[in-house]
Amino acid sequence: MPVWVRDYSWRQTDTAVFLSLPMRGVRVTQANIFCTDQYLKVNVPPFLFEAILYAPIDDTSSTAKIRNETIFFTLYKKEVAMWESLVMENGDKEKMQRIRENAIIKAQEKADEEEKSKAVTKREHKKYALEATMKLEETERKRIENLKEEERKKVTEELERWKEKQRNEEKQRRIQREEEMRRERKLIEEKKKQEINKAKTLNAGTSKTRSISTRACSSENIFSGKLKEESFPAPRSAGTIKISFTSRVFPTALRESRVAEEEEWLHKQAEARRAMNANFSELKDLNEEEKNPDWLKDKGNKMFATGNYLAAVNAYNLAILLNNKIPVLYLNRAACHLKLRNLHKTIEDSSKALELLIPPVSDNADARVKAYVRRGTAFCQLELYAEGLQDYEAALKIDPTNKTLEQDAEKIEHMIHGTAQDS
Repeated sequence: MPVWVRDYSWRQTDTAVFLSLPMRGVRVTQANIFCTDQYLKVNVPPFLFEAILYAPIDDTSSTAKIRNETIFFTLYKKEVAMWESLVMENGDKEKMQRIRENAIIKAQEKADEEEKSKAVTKREHKKYALEATMKLEETERKRIENLKEEERKKVTEELERWKEKQRNEEKQRRIQREEEMRRERKLIEEKKKQEINKAKTLNAGTSKTRSISTRACSSENIFSGKLKEESFPAPRSAGTIKISFTSRVFPTALRESRVAEEEEWLHKQAEARRAMNANFSELKDLNEEEKNPDWLKDKGNKMFATGNYLAAVNAYNLAILLNNKIPVLYLNRAACHLKLRNLHKTIEDSSKALELLIPPVSDNADARVKAYVRRGTAFCQLELYAEGLQDYEAALKIDPTNKTLEQDAEKIEHMIHGTAQDS
């Protein structure tokens, strides 16, 4: 049987009614509220409240808030007036039943109208999106056509320039050939004139011609002798040049490297190798792939996702043995211990992760929030609410917009106040 709420309180102004419904002993997180212009019904098991209001209200702008086991309503009147009472009094059962039925019918009609309005709005949005897409496609098509036209014009202009250049070069070659032909014809004509002159003076100049040829031969012999006497230089002697390069672990040249970062990486690798070569009994049976902390971290994450928290803890343990400077390993192991209710180990791992997450920067903000939340949760489960509240407040300072953290912090405050009152 439902428990009818009778001890409500209300007050009013000319324009609004303020109603307070206490739900004693029940932690109200959500409520089933049905409201029309003259009918209000609230169902929070086991409590039930029903009211046929004195006058119509604006159910669209009216609001309801849940706080501290109480529901607060702000009901805005349709007409400015003062009510004699919150609910309609001295009404017969048939009238009350008609008001309830009309309220249900109006609510259904309103829901149908809203559904139709949503469908119309959705169709309009789809139509608008389709038109916008078509416009974008048309704009893109025109842009591509313009680019093609510009490219075609550019290629055509380049082709015309090339043709013009070819015509000019051909014209120059033709002029050169004509000039050479004119010179050749001129030389031929001069040779013919010389032959004619030689034929005329052949008999008279025989002796002179012989003396000239003799001198020419002697001059040729002198020139060839000079060529023979010339000496050529000896070829260069071969040699070997030795080049030594600075020994490098990395393939890049020294001038292109970041020495400090490389030295840090080499130092970390050396520490990892020393850890792998150490005499840990847990690491003897591992192969080379399983001795990689990143591989073990991924393995632990998969085990955690399947709910095998013990196997995940073992994987994180081996990864920490190999490299104990990775904060995410302690953070993930803390999550496993929290699931297994190993609360003290959760606090230890979360604290170790916070020690490694230094300095506090924006890149590790999410990891610090997780560490504070997991440690704060462990404190609260150990009933150390003050310490848990401190961790949640520290997480809120890092992420002040997180509403879930804010709500959890408020819950812890209520627990602290409740514990203080009990004591």
